[in-house]
Amino acid sequence: MARWRQAIELGMSGEEIETLGAIARSRSEAARRVQRARMLLTYSENSSFFAVGQRLGVHHQAVQRCVERAVAYGALAALDDRPRPGKEPTITPEAKVWLVSVACDKAKEHGYPHELWTTRLLARHARAKAPAAGHECLGMLVQGTVCKILCQEEIKPHKVRYYLERRDDEFDHKMAEVLCVYQEVQILKKAAKSKKPSKPVAIVSYDEKPGIHAIATTSPDLPPQPGVYATFARDHEYKRHGTLSLLAGIDLLTGKVHALVRDRHRSREFIEFLKLLDATYPASTAIKLILDNHSAHISKETKTWLATRPSGRFEFTFTPTHGSWLNLIEGFFSKFARSVLRHIRVASKQELKERIMAGIKDVNRHPVIHTWSYRLAEAA
Repeated sequence: MARWRQAIELGMSGEEIETLGAIARSRSEAARRVQRARMLLTYSENSSFFAVGQRLGVHHQAVQRCVERAVAYGALAALDDRPRPGKEPTITPEAKVWLVSVACDKAKEHGYPHELWTTRLLARHARAKAPAAGHECLGMLVQGTVCKILCQEEIKPHKVRYYLERRDDEFDHKMAEVLCVYQEVQILKKAAKSKKPSKPVAIVSYDEKPGIHAIATTSPDLPPQPGVYATFARDHEYKRHGTLSLLAGIDLLTGKVHALVRDRHRSREFIEFLKLLDATYPASTAIKLILDNHSAHISKETKTWLATRPSGRFEFTFTPTHGSWLNLIEGFFSKFARSVLRHIRVASKQELKERIMAGIKDVNRHPVIHTWSYRLAEAA
């Protein structure tokens, strides 16, 4: 005759009950943990396996096992399955080390045309080469097992994560020179507010934005319709008309943007931009430019033209290699690309040029004076 099941005394601290309550109400926890937390909480109110099972819709033996684990290992430990012995691993640790070491090489180093491994290729390579290396356990290796081993070792040999090597030995010195120019901008702004007389200076942050595509639609765009189509609809096909380059400089004291739009950005186009600045500012004004080391900025043609200008008219401060983020004009280009140039479609390169210049004029109607503050104190 089956004996009556005796109630088990389950003692839980207030902190454990609070944690179990949070798990029981959770929408992101695993379902088994939520259910077991509810079992323990309900059992603490009514010490009956049958009553708890009927209330939660589970078998009373499941409730009993959960309570017994809570008594033996703790309430929170009872929420998870106990570890099982499982099958003895067939892949030895030495074989895993061999596989990982191969994965850390490039596939081309092992005679494959691939640059990097794919998990399928790595599994095929292991099946072919591992037995000869003394790892017969990898002779039947499959792709899924390769993925598990690589995941355990937290390596992803099929992916590339880019980095930027520092190639300019004078990076800090050149950065300090750029920061000194920005510090001079702040001093000139304060002098302008106090109306103190100062030497006329214009400081311009300059760069080029090449490769602006002139793309035309092959079918008209369809406008949104309330309650029917939320967005514009555009045909996938398009027609290319070529590219343009935007040469632009922003006056850091007034916020005005000087710009040219040309097919290319060679030395002659750069000199054309310098002529634009030369005609814009009075002859007594010193024009200081912050720019990168593009070949057009330091070419023989550019230096020859600069030699024809009065001494002190133009002064260049170059950003270090891979230091374009130090140039304030980059922020303007980013904003311009996300507003005026975003999703733009034109019928010709001429239309693109006109719309870019219209966008520059729109910016100059309400110029924004940009301010650089990052690491500026280091230039002092």
